[in-house]
Amino acid sequence: MNPSLHSVRLSISLVCIDDIEDIHKLHLSPLVDRYNTLGIPADLDETIEVVKKFIQGQQRQVPTSLNFVIRERHSNSFIGLIALNMAMQKFKMAEVWYKLRPKYWKQGYATEALEVLLSFGFQTLGLHRIEAGCAVENVASRRVLEKVGMQKEGQKRQVLPLKSGWADAYLYAILATDRKPHLASFTNT
Repeated sequence: MNPSLHSVRLSISLVCIDDIEDIHKLHLSPLVDRYNTLGIPADLDETIEVVKKFIQGQQRQVPTSLNFVIRERHSNSFIGLIALNMAMQKFKMAEVWYKLRPKYWKQGYATEALEVLLSFGFQTLGLHRIEAGCAVENVASRRVLEKVGMQKEGQKRQVLPLKSGWADAYLYAILATDRKPHLASFTNT
């Protein structure tokens, strides 16, 4: 499986080894790291190991994860990452996560990328449920999840090991039956 997804403004393709420099710069950002449990990499070699794990997970016969690079469609500028971590096949479920360069925040890119990935997950992968979690304090991410129709289902206490200390996380989910057909605008080439 090697999907290449597109929306009006975005091109979304599986992470490859050529994306390491862009991913490393993204992971070095303290703003991006604020609600991220990965942490800032010590060096490029650490990022290379992360990317290798991304690629290994998506190359399995049954992928354990699908990690995508988000690029601006016309300029090919790197915007960020978005991924689906797959549960066991019988559950038809995945967890989505995303992180974008701060330069692209508050412009609708996260919402647009998430719309594309939800449509891909439900229409192409045949998923039944897609979940997401985010730090309670991460208001911007909560808004993105809610804009695409994900529903808050609960809260986990002190589950995220952030630099600021243990943080609570809200749990969100959306079912295939929750999706409105007009929101499913993407192309898979």
